[in-house]
Amino acid sequence: MAQNEERLDVIIFGASGFTGKYTIYEGIKLLEGLRWGVAGRSREKLRQTVAEIEKKADKDLSEVPIITADLKDDVSLKQMAERCKVLINCCGPYRFYGEPVVKACIEAGTHHVDVSGEPQYMERMQLEYHQRAQERGVYVVSACGFDSIPADLGTVFLERQFDGVVNSVETYLQVTSKIPHDGGAVLHYGTWESAIYGLAHANELRPLRTQLYKTRLPNFQPRLKDRMVVHKASFLNGWWAVPFPGSDRSVVMRSQRHFYDTEKKRPIQMKAYVAFESIVQVLAVAFVAIVFAIMCRFKFGRQMLLKFPKLFTFGYASHEGPTEKSMENAQFAIYFRGEGWDKEEKLLEPTDQFKSPPTKKIVTKVSGTNPGYGATCVALVLSALTILRESDKMPGTGGVYPPGAAYAKTSLIEQLSKNGFTFEVIKPPK
Repeated sequence: MAQNEERLDVIIFGASGFTGKYTIYEGIKLLEGLRWGVAGRSREKLRQTVAEIEKKADKDLSEVPIITADLKDDVSLKQMAERCKVLINCCGPYRFYGEPVVKACIEAGTHHVDVSGEPQYMERMQLEYHQRAQERGVYVVSACGFDSIPADLGTVFLERQFDGVVNSVETYLQVTSKIPHDGGAVLHYGTWESAIYGLAHANELRPLRTQLYKTRLPNFQPRLKDRMVVHKASFLNGWWAVPFPGSDRSVVMRSQRHFYDTEKKRPIQMKAYVAFESIVQVLAVAFVAIVFAIMCRFKFGRQMLLKFPKLFTFGYASHEGPTEKSMENAQFAIYFRGEGWDKEEKLLEPTDQFKSPPTKKIVTKVSGTNPGYGATCVALVLSALTILRESDKMPGTGGVYPPGAAYAKTSLIEQLSKNGFTFEVIKPPK
């Protein structure tokens, strides 16, 4: 084992993969002044990746340590984890590859961040490793990318601006491009693969949550009801919205449960939607979603989806992933519609109910560019840095957390705002 003083600040594991490459690229600027390295199974692939990024960034990376570690070799994973203070794990799908890395980090006393958008994996890690991580003083934080930093910290931001008690938040995701779609992919194969296995095993979530949370939350009123499956979002210039199937809601609800359990704070109810400019887009997406949902239920269907991603997504998912040009021109905005009560109406106990309907509304927004890979990798590196610099402002002495719970009291929102994200109030409370 390397001596503590020799420990690197950060290691990027899975550095030669699609997300790993962009994490190195964003890390060059964000990790300046720190000691960081790259890790993966093949030293040769890692060398090639570092050389590729060196050329792209026009930066000398010859001093960057290269560490080999194999997911099938627990000893190599532990040795890698022992060499750094925070490990950035880019090896997905995490359902298959995440647990051995989390385990190695906890045993080595090393913090761990990843970009998982897989609720079953994240909630199982919390169930099985939270206590051990606390005992070892280790923070394990998943969903540190586009799933689900904007949604989770966006909800924290909304509450900061509200000055009262927030009852509910509805989020609307809008993704646009500054250039016409070039017909290429929007998703990398790894994201597609995670989505397939996530939906195929969605039935695991209920029993997991029963074990994770022994008591149910009180039935807070008024309940935030689901909107129509397809509805017009008037405040988005009439764009059409449908329920968003990503992990945002499950991540936000875990953070809200944490605040309720540890701070006795009334949890915010949340529903997530995604918006499209035309009804034709909605129908096309609905068609793909229905085919996807049916095929995910059967082994043969899953094999077909994995074998022919381009065919089943009309070219939107591929092994090559999106082009640099399409990523650089992609923009995202998540709008948050919050409702609640003024601070004058505060309750004595978080379980008490308000006598009147919500009297106050707010609309906030989190936006940025290149959601899938640029913004994701910036958020991921900044999440690792926040643990290094502000662990005293994080909950307890360690544990397995979603990002909202982990970083609510840190300066991560401010750091994101300096690095390409915009957090803003659109309509102040009335």
